[in-house]
Amino acid sequence: MRPHRHFRRFFASPVRAQALIRSIVFDIGWVLVHLNPRPILGCLAEHDCDERDLHALVSRIGLGDHECGRLTGHGLMEQVAALGRRPMHVDLAHAGWLNMFELQPRMVDLAHRLSDRYRVYLLSNVGDLHWAHLSREFAIHRIGHGALPSFVTGFMKPEPGIYAEAERRFDLDPRTTVFIDDRAENIKAARSRGWQGIEHADFHTTVAALRALEVRA
Repeated sequence: MRPHRHFRRFFASPVRAQALIRSIVFDIGWVLVHLNPRPILGCLAEHDCDERDLHALVSRIGLGDHECGRLTGHGLMEQVAALGRRPMHVDLAHAGWLNMFELQPRMVDLAHRLSDRYRVYLLSNVGDLHWAHLSREFAIHRIGHGALPSFVTGFMKPEPGIYAEAERRFDLDPRTTVFIDDRAENIKAARSRGWQGIEHADFHTTVAALRALEVRA
């Protein structure tokens, strides 16, 4: 007797069980901390620089070179200080550049709690100046079981190399790894390597997305 077509479909296309998440990778900016660029933009305005938003500033100073480790922090601050029509001391630019972070306590607490049950790591586009500041002021480097700031890799998200380095360094199995980041293109790049991805918008939606992956958040 020939099996009914519904039974044939059932046996021919078994549902693949979702792999249990073992590793959770957090971005930093706009996930664990928010950015408030008013201090550096105000400093620039006082020195006759007409930049009014962070994106315009980033495009002018070559931030990507700094966050890939090709430009030192001092070199970056020299470029920032040179933006104004009036001379700006590098130390003043440095102070404004560092004073832009607002910790997100619920997200930081979430990362700490998850690290009791899962392997938790940080993966972020960040230069040495901000990394040192975040570690000193907020102990970001103590979250989870390891961190990979982009300036030590030579790559930035969403470039494949930074995900490959995270896999190598942290011994990640893509099938059991979920990445939490605020940018869709970074999540897309992680998924292309087989990772799960959560596009972070706020604490509650991220917790709900983790629970949908059967993560005990």
